[in-house]
Parts: sequence; structure tokens; C-alpha cells
Amino acid sequence: MAKRALKTTGGKLSAKAITRILIVDDHALLREGLKELLNGESHLEVCGEAAGEAEAMDLVRSTKPALVVVDIALEQGNGLDLIKRITAHGPSIRTIVCSMYDESLYAERALRAGASGYVNKQAPAQTILAAITDVLAGEIFLSSHLTQRLVRRASGRLDQPAKTPIETLSDRELQVFGLIGQGLATGQIAEKLHLSARTVETYRERLKAKLNLKHAAELNRDAAQFWLLQSRQS
Repeated sequence: MAKRALKTTGGKLSAKAITRILIVDDHALLREGLKELLNGESHLEVCGEAAGEAEAMDLVRSTKPALVVVDIALEQGNGLDLIKRITAHGPSIRTIVCSMYDESLYAERALRAGASGYVNKQAPAQTILAAITDVLAGEIFLSSHLTQRLVRRASGRLDQPAKTPIETLSDRELQVFGLIGQGLATGQIAEKLHLSARTVETYRERLKAKLNLKHAAELNRDAAQFWLLQSRQS
């Protein structure tokens, strides 16, 4: 039996609908911890969990969650792609990114994809719950630092520094760059992102051009350094 939250109305208790949440993360331990946290709230219920993009979309269709908590890195596919697919499937379904990845590089990409919030995995449990509350209420949730940055930019008070080469990469190029940094070969990247090997090779050539790199060894080196920096933030 699904749990029901109770609220007081005129001195009487009445049932309140439970908000169904789907968790998508490639780490089983983190999924379990987040599930325990959310199920501990009387008005929230985890209706499913997935490690990859295709599995997550199947659960979106079958469980009809109100909110999906998504990581950027997935076993198969990518969190940004998943957010785009969820938004296209059901615009009323809210999504929040909960990731170790650098907010300054990924949060705006997530918002453009259709997400309504971005939370670092290192954030306290109450921050994650606050993000869910705000997003379910129709708000956008970001860290105070990024919120101030966006407000200053919108008001014209923030000088726009030149973008770093990595910031100029498209979402897909950034995905491929990160996977190269993890040591994945072309065929493995193609399988993970559901692309052809030839397409991945095309992305590798684009990355070398955009990052001003001449050789594959330089691309592998810079990608490994990038991934190491991301990992240290976890």
C-alpha cells in the first residue's frame, strides 16, 4: 500500500497525496542513501531507481514520477541527454541534477536542458530536501553563489570574461571529452553514448581543433587532467 501523508485541516486529519520521485544515478550506494533520505519524508516516496538513461526512461513512462533526481554521469547515456528526453516526454515532470560535477561548468547546461535545479552531492541532506521543495513549488534551485552570478550577469553588473576552451564545447563534446579522460576507448564511448565509432572519431577531431591540440596523445592527456580535477571535487 502506498504511504499517505496526513495533514491537519480544521482539527481533523486528512490524507495528502504523496509526491513520487525517481532516482537516476550510476552508483547503487548513493541511490540507496538518497532513497532512504527521501522515503524518510512523509510526503515523498521513491517510486523507482535506475543507473542508465534507457532504464530511466522506461521507469518515467511506467511509474509517472512528479520529479526525477538525475546525476550527470550514468552507466549508459548521459544525464543531460536524459533531462532533455524527460522534458520532451512530459514537460510537467520536474528534474533536479544531483552531481559531483563542477556547478560552474554544468549547472547552466542542465538548466538549458530543462532541469529546475542543481545540487552538489556533497551538500547537506537538508539542502537536497530544500531543493526538492523549491522545485516542486515551481521554483529554480541553485547555490547562492551561482544565483548571484546569474543575477549580476542579467543586470549587466558582471563583466563577461572570455570563455575557456572547455566552456566552448557543446554538451556532447564535453561528454566525449570526459569519457576520454576516464580512459575509455572509441568503441567504449560509442557504446556508452549510443553513437557510431565513426561519430566518436569525428568528435575527437572537433575536440582537438577547439582545444588547439595537435595529437591524440595531447587530447588524452588534457582529458585525463580534466577528469582528475572533476573527481577531486567529489
